[in-house]
Amino acid sequence: MSFFTFVLLLTILINLWTLANSLFLFPLSKNTTLKHNPAVSLLVPLRNEADNVHGLMYSLQALSYPHLEVLLLDDHSDDGTYEMLLERSRDDARFRVLQGKELPEGWNGKVHACHQLSEAATGEYFLFLDADARVSPTVIEQTLSTMEKKKASMLSGFPNYPNNHFLSHMLVPLQHMVVLLHLPLFVANKTTKPLFTAACGIFIMIEKEAYNAIGGHASVKGSLVEDVHIAREVKKHGYKMILANITSTTLSYMYDSSRETWAGFKKNLYTGIGRSTLMVAFLTLFYTVIFLLPAFLAVFGIVSGDLTLLLPYLMTVTFKMYVDILTGHPLWLSFLLPIAVLLLIGIMMASMLVHKRGKSYQWKGRSYQ
Repeated sequence: MSFFTFVLLLTILINLWTLANSLFLFPLSKNTTLKHNPAVSLLVPLRNEADNVHGLMYSLQALSYPHLEVLLLDDHSDDGTYEMLLERSRDDARFRVLQGKELPEGWNGKVHACHQLSEAATGEYFLFLDADARVSPTVIEQTLSTMEKKKASMLSGFPNYPNNHFLSHMLVPLQHMVVLLHLPLFVANKTTKPLFTAACGIFIMIEKEAYNAIGGHASVKGSLVEDVHIAREVKKHGYKMILANITSTTLSYMYDSSRETWAGFKKNLYTGIGRSTLMVAFLTLFYTVIFLLPAFLAVFGIVSGDLTLLLPYLMTVTFKMYVDILTGHPLWLSFLLPIAVLLLIGIMMASMLVHKRGKSYQWKGRSYQ
């Protein structure tokens, strides 16, 4: 078998695998009529989110679910977030605005904020939402209906990302690609095996019973990827957790600038793969063979006039285009996949070096090891 044939077969296989794997990424139910309407506490931590307050509040105040309380916690913002929250929630009895306590030693800032929100919540279900998220009016009904249908105690999903600058366009939608490529969703969504788990802290719905059973956010108090660790704890305790395709109901303005995108990914990437040097080496090699070599072959094919050499690259375009269609992202991103992968490898290396050099990750004015 020639090297070209080997690379081509690999790119064909990732297309087939992704197509089959996506069949187990459940969409949210379209059903908005529930037999039982449990009380839901929607919990949002905010730290210096003045730019997001109006969009967030407009979205949350349009929610149609009848048994809902919304708790918003300002985590020591210095940009007027707290005052804006008070102003926007004044005429809606469903809303309460809280002020966060000082961050204790050993806690991640967001995790501590979520912990405080959970202590003040009274619902039977908790929906943790990030301040940069926007949701459809019926998202709670649809989520509860899906959890009821799948007999799940926790549901999470990666939203649609309407990015407005180059680095975010390249990196943020890759989260969907990574899940569909690396996580066997049949196992993740059908079993309680903790190893096969993904979650996104932008959107987590969890039964209060399951949340309390795992010890809540206190059980992952120092984690930089608390969403995944909470999902693993849920499964360790025998509860079912599912990952759903929420892109039709939820979007997230995740990062405001290229600088923020780089800092956010650098904080999370190395920790997200278990701070494993071996995993960094494996992923670098894997992505080079699967995504970068086809691009080099395509360039050589164009220069040499042998257009058959474009086939592996076109297979990677097809792969990424399918993911983008499934998740509602621009199709032109698929043609720039090699650039996105190069950036991903680069930021993965940068994330690893922060840890190897004994330095801290920086995020929103706080330092994390």
